[in-house]
Amino acid sequence: MLEHFDDIFEGMTHGSDTDSIYLDFAKAFDKVDLDLLLQKLKRYGFAEKLIRWIKSFLTDREQVVVVNGVHSESAKVVSGVPQGSVLGPLFFLLFINDLEDVVQHSRVSFFADDTRVSRRINYANDSHLLQADLYSILEWSRCNNMKLHEQKFELMNHLHNTKDPLSELPFHIEALCYKVSCEITLFPVENVRDLGVKVSSNLSWSKHIGEMVAKARSKLSWVLSVFKTRDRVVMMTLYKSLVRSLLEYCCPLGDPVKTTEIQLLEGVQRTFTSRIGGLCDMNYWERLSHLKLMSLQRRRERYVILMMWKTYHNVVPNSCNIKFVETTRYGTKAVLPSLSKSSSMRNQTLYDSSFAVRGPKLWNKVPSDVKAERTFDSFKTSLSKFLALIPDNPPISGYTSSWSNSLVDYTPSRWSDI
Repeated sequence: MLEHFDDIFEGMTHGSDTDSIYLDFAKAFDKVDLDLLLQKLKRYGFAEKLIRWIKSFLTDREQVVVVNGVHSESAKVVSGVPQGSVLGPLFFLLFINDLEDVVQHSRVSFFADDTRVSRRINYANDSHLLQADLYSILEWSRCNNMKLHEQKFELMNHLHNTKDPLSELPFHIEALCYKVSCEITLFPVENVRDLGVKVSSNLSWSKHIGEMVAKARSKLSWVLSVFKTRDRVVMMTLYKSLVRSLLEYCCPLGDPVKTTEIQLLEGVQRTFTSRIGGLCDMNYWERLSHLKLMSLQRRRERYVILMMWKTYHNVVPNSCNIKFVETTRYGTKAVLPSLSKSSSMRNQTLYDSSFAVRGPKLWNKVPSDVKAERTFDSFKTSLSKFLALIPDNPPISGYTSSWSNSLVDYTPSRWSDI
């Protein structure tokens, strides 16, 4: 997803739109043609002995249905890979791997049975090429006996210029649509759920953040109503395992920079910590210090820095093509990507808040001796010690802070204890 959205942001700053089509496989894991799968494994170079072992694992399976203790007659399983197994998702990925070969002009992305195909749009011909790739995918599904829920396909247009006067013309919508069949036409939608993230066509994270906060507050209310104790250890264990995890899902992708969104997220932790026994007379900043707890804002930026370390050490793919340089004074520095001079203020703001820009900015704030740590565990430890030295006063309604609390705005000279 980092790679996908970085491509969108970069395209927008250079005056390009991006169209993304989200596909939907019908009963994906259950529809895998086992004979075709074994043929593909052979083409991939799997040894004959291993293929025989896989065949024995996948074939001659039976299933029954049990209702109130009554068993149905057994039926042979003639297709599909076992769900809930370790090998099942791997076999599915190997089966659909050659889908990428038929997509000639666009970018196709897989995550299990979640698939999207996208292309930057500069001219009408770009839309025609994406349409051709969509037809190729439909043909591939027919040849591979994979049924697609064509009615559930979704189209999202990310426009670099949302105030284009042509958009007011009645026929303009036809230029943004794609054909799936004679009966089905894809019209652009405003929001799509992509791997659990609510994505908006205008690339705002407001809806995603709103949904996360609603889920977290619902879970928070459940915890407070079910558990009578307000003991600090019990409360913090419940909070960290059940509530906070909901607020931090995929946070390197959509780290909010708007004060209102930061306050909305921080409000959940603020409410929960106020219910811990013995802390009701403290304000939120004091509770964070007393509990030795980072603000959610600081934790999100910490996650971004950890992702940067993994990128630098090739633990994860360098999806955003971030470049690093070695310097004598500052150690390893990340190079900020250049921005097109013709980019609009809106697109520049969007790009500035993306991982490709915020990641290098945050990484460059970390001391050189911390960045020099060679193992991930030692880096996490050193980073936590460094962050503990910096005052953590997140923006909260009714509180006045002398700075934004973001490490992007941090300079060592601000604090005498650094």
